[in-house]
Order: sequence, then structure tokens, then C-alpha cells
Amino acid sequence: MSLAAQIMDEMKTAMRAKDTIALEALRAIKSAILLAQTESGAKEEIAAEDEIKLLQRLIKQRKDSASIYTEQGRADLAEPELAQVAVIEKFLPAQLSEAEVEAIVAQIISDNGFAGMANMGQAMGLASAALAGKTDGKTISTLVKKLLG
Repeated sequence: MSLAAQIMDEMKTAMRAKDTIALEALRAIKSAILLAQTESGAKEEIAAEDEIKLLQRLIKQRKDSASIYTEQGRADLAEPELAQVAVIEKFLPAQLSEAEVEAIVAQIISDNGFAGMANMGQAMGLASAALAGKTDGKTISTLVKKLLG
């Protein structure tokens, strides 16, 4: 089942349950999918890796918003953002733990003989490709800096 079809099924369930937070998150996903299809000029489904990137972008936006709200002492606005993150994360593949990501990044660095911050861009490129959809870019960046620094 495609992501769009899954979203539609979940939207129907959320409407029946009157779950406004889930419904808002699902509508955001549906909107992003439609925009991606319109941009490519194609009416057919978007690629699975593009769907994962789209979902990760939506999660990052909500986490950023929640952190800004928290910094400003607005927990009432941060909570719905984090609740939407939980809804969106259901559609991503299982995420790796930080220890698993660190092991993969360390392996990439050692296999390619990277040393020092001069190789950070190359290490980030390989690590991002290897870990696409399994973790976020911020985690990868932090671990690459830690292991190369």
C-alpha cells in the first residue's frame, strides 16, 4: 500500500475518532505529498525515498517549532507539535539507536580512511546515503564531528 493510501485510511480513522491532532498531522502529510507530485509534474506516486525525505522534513519542522515554543515558555503550543511528530513517525521505517548509527558512521570513516574535519563533507555524504530514512541528519552530523574531531 502506498503512503498516500495509508494516509487516507488513517485520516478516516482519525476523523471517526475525532482526533484533531492526528488529523492535522495527516493532512500536512497529504498536502506535502500532493505538492511533491505537482512539482515533479507527474500524477503517479512519488518514489519511496522521496516519501521518507518528505516525512523527515515534516518531523524536523515540527521539532524545530516545538523547541522554539519551549524556549519561549509556551508548552501549550509545543505539546501539539510533538504529538504530531509521533503521528508522522509511524510512517517512517524503524529508526536506529544512536549507538547503532555511531557504529555505522565509525565503519564508514575507517573504511575510507577519513581523518580530521577536512573529510567531514565526504563522510557526511556517505553516511547520509547509507542511513537515509533510518535516522535524522542532525544525529549523523553530530556523530561525524565527534568521530572526526
